[in-house]
Amino acid sequence: MTTNTRNTTVMVTGASGRTGSRVAQAVRAAGLEVREATRSRGFDWEDPTTWAPTLRGADAAYLMYPSDVGSPAAAEGVGALAREAVGLGVRRLVLLSGRGEDQALPTEEALRTSGADWTVVRAAWFAQNFSEGPLADGLREGGELVFPAGEVEEPFIDLRDIADVVAAVLTSGDRYVGQTLEVTGPRLLSFRQAVAEVSAASGAELTYIPVPARAYGEHLTSFGIPKEEADLLVEIFETLLDGRNARPTDGVHQVLGRGPRDFADFAREAAAAGAWKA
Repeated sequence: MTTNTRNTTVMVTGASGRTGSRVAQAVRAAGLEVREATRSRGFDWEDPTTWAPTLRGADAAYLMYPSDVGSPAAAEGVGALAREAVGLGVRRLVLLSGRGEDQALPTEEALRTSGADWTVVRAAWFAQNFSEGPLADGLREGGELVFPAGEVEEPFIDLRDIADVVAAVLTSGDRYVGQTLEVTGPRLLSFRQAVAEVSAASGAELTYIPVPARAYGEHLTSFGIPKEEADLLVEIFETLLDGRNARPTDGVHQVLGRGPRDFADFAREAAAAGAWKA
């Protein structure tokens, strides 16, 4: 893939979701065409017969595996899709992986051995986890974030920075082929501190309640999450939330030439948009 972006088409998996929607927006802003790979448009990670019709004619693809990149199904699915993509001439593949997530390493290896011109972008906890999705629901509906993170610190990253990095990678020719990029926010915050910043920005009284990972797994199954999926998440939480990611990286600056967005700015913008209004 060359640096000439004219008429370049990028297949974006999960284009209607939290990460994919922002990647699609950033890719379009960079002058590339987007092909949305979603179930509503006929693409299904669990149905390999839907892959080729969506891949055919694309120049590159952004891969985001639903549920979790560390699941055994992710390694199998990403590897199989990557091989099919290469066979169709779609060699330029960018995978969103989990920073510090040992369970994601087989998925990364499946991509690396597929024959693709690959780049892995590793990120852990998103700022938008507090404004979108199940954690945000708890804050909005009950004023609480119940989570098994203890007091561990995390350099929360804004999803818009991930999207901008992906777009830059895809418009930089071969510069980032064969590289693994770790991207983070600019500073460390505990989940308790992050909730306090959200509370200050939104004016809502919000509380962080740390719980053991196993108890959180039981909480997930009580809400209808399949036990196998809940067990995987518990395993990931028990390893990922041990402080291994408690250091920022310069990954965003390395690719974009600017620093990452700060959590406080995210909180102010999300509060102004009504993210935490019940």
